[in-house]
Formats: sequence, C-alpha cells, structure tokens
Amino acid sequence: MSVAASNGPAPLRSVSPTQAEVDAAFDDPKLANVLYHDWEAGTYDEKWSISYDERCISFALGRFRAVAGDVGPFEHALEIGSGTGFFLLNLMQGGVAKKGTVTDLSPGMVEVAVRNAEGLGLDVDGKVADAETIPMPDASVDLVVGHAVLHHIPDLDRAIREILRVLKPGGRFVFAGEPTRIGDLYARKLGQATWWATTNLTKLGPLRGWRRPQAELDESSRAAALEAVVDQHVFDPERLERFALGAGAVDVRCVTEEFAAALFGWPVRTFEAAVPPEKLGFPWAMFAYRSWQRLSWLDEHVLSRVVPRGLFYNALVTGVKPAGPVEL
Repeated sequence: MSVAASNGPAPLRSVSPTQAEVDAAFDDPKLANVLYHDWEAGTYDEKWSISYDERCISFALGRFRAVAGDVGPFEHALEIGSGTGFFLLNLMQGGVAKKGTVTDLSPGMVEVAVRNAEGLGLDVDGKVADAETIPMPDASVDLVVGHAVLHHIPDLDRAIREILRVLKPGGRFVFAGEPTRIGDLYARKLGQATWWATTNLTKLGPLRGWRRPQAELDESSRAAALEAVVDQHVFDPERLERFALGAGAVDVRCVTEEFAAALFGWPVRTFEAAVPPEKLGFPWAMFAYRSWQRLSWLDEHVLSRVVPRGLFYNALVTGVKPAGPVEL
C-alpha cells in the first residue's frame, strides 16, 4: 500500500487553517477542498459516525445496489474523492471489489484512507489527485465509485469524461450521496436553525453545561464557512443523468433517497456538533441511528411511491462505459 503524490505523502494537519487561509479559499474552491478536508481528516470518521463494521458495510452495499443492482465483483475499483475511504473500503469488505485505489485532493484524507485500509487488511493504494485529471492510464479500472463527491468538483463535465477514460470498456461508475437542489435547501435551513437554537439556548443557566467551549464553536463556524465554498453543485436528478449521458455513458440511471430521514437527520447532526459529546452517550447514538433507520424504511417503502424524486435529499447515479469508442 502507498500514498502517491507529486511531492510525496503529506502529514496530517495538526492545526486548523487560519482565518487568512479561509479568506483566500473563498476564491479558490480547490484550495478550499484541501484546507477543509485536511482539517477534518483526523476526526472525520468520528464526526460522521463512520465505521468499517457490519453497520457501514451494509449501508455502503445498500447505496451501491439501490442504483446499480447486484453487480460485481469487480477486479479493480477506484474511488474519487475518497475522504477516509468510507465507501470503497466498506464495498470491498462487502465483496464488490478485490483491489482498490483511493484518490482525493486532500493529502490528509488519503493518508487516513490508506491507514484504514491497512488496518482492515485490504489491497488498497492511495493517490493525491484531482478528479478532473486522474493520474491513471486509459482503461485501467473496472469500477469507479464515490460518495458525496461530485458536488465538490468544479468542472463536472471534465471529471466524468476522465472517469470514462480510466474505465475499461463495459466498466461501471456508481456515485451516491449527492445533494439534490431542493434537499440541500431544506437541509441547510434546518441546520442553520438548529445551530442558532442550540448555541443560544445553551447560554442559559441550567443548560450551560451543554455548551461546547466558545473556541470549538468558533472553529466549527469557520469549518462551516469553508464547507459552503467546497460545495459547488446541487442536482436535480435529471441534471445528473444529463451529465453522464453527455459524457458518453450508457445505461445511465439516477435514483433518490432520504426525505423523512433527512428532515430528521440534519437537525440531529447539527445538534450533535454543537454540544459536548459526553453529554449524549450511547443511548442517544442508538436513538439517532434507530430513528434514522426507521425513517429510511418509510422513505424507501412508502414515501418514494408518492413523493417526487426531486424532493428527496440524496441522489445516486450509475452508468457504463460503452464497449466501443465513447461518442461525445
């Protein structure tokens, strides 16, 4: 296993970016991505409750199969914008791919992803790489995956063409966790309202023990400012399909998920970020997880039949590289 980069592997950031760095990143979305994700790398799995056990293996496989069906196994899979490796490593544990490559603009994230893979005994290497110029040969991988990454890429047309370039003929891409236009709107509004309510109510006497130190709240606010820069797109499902078809993919399909689960989940996630973690504990974690599971079941089996797909929060898209030359 290795981490490849033009100047070698970079160490994890030990400090948060300065306000000057944050200000500079507002005019440079790629710099913002590196700063934000290097900053978050060391605590990212904890923040998003990411694990590499049956819970997240089942979640990753569920997302993959919801849009692509029961396909595979694939010999070599590449993850774009891998973060700490959540999607690909759990898919590999679930038998979707035998060998993997993780890529991300953030050296810190690639370092953590490769370390996670080593701990799991998976055959994975890592590259610090831009999705718009993937440093891999033509027709070199069988599967390309990503989770919550397409909306970070400035030139999405170029990135999807790159994905098709590195795929072997007949190879497939699968992307999940992309915010819809309407879903992103209500998620942000719910998050902002929850943050305001929590950080203000915990100033009151009886609730002061539930307030994180002001320095941590300020750091979270700077992270949120950077996060707003790194998010480049929101999608209507039809738009995602057009991107893929326009790049030359075939058998393109887009589905959506999480409506009731998102309306519940975003306030919960924001509340958790605003209060000291020791105040919540395991019972709260199980309440949040079980509630999300039940609402996801409701979304899948009931609401998906009556609610327009554009109102759901997450979009998932798949497509296949044609067996012949890609026609643009």
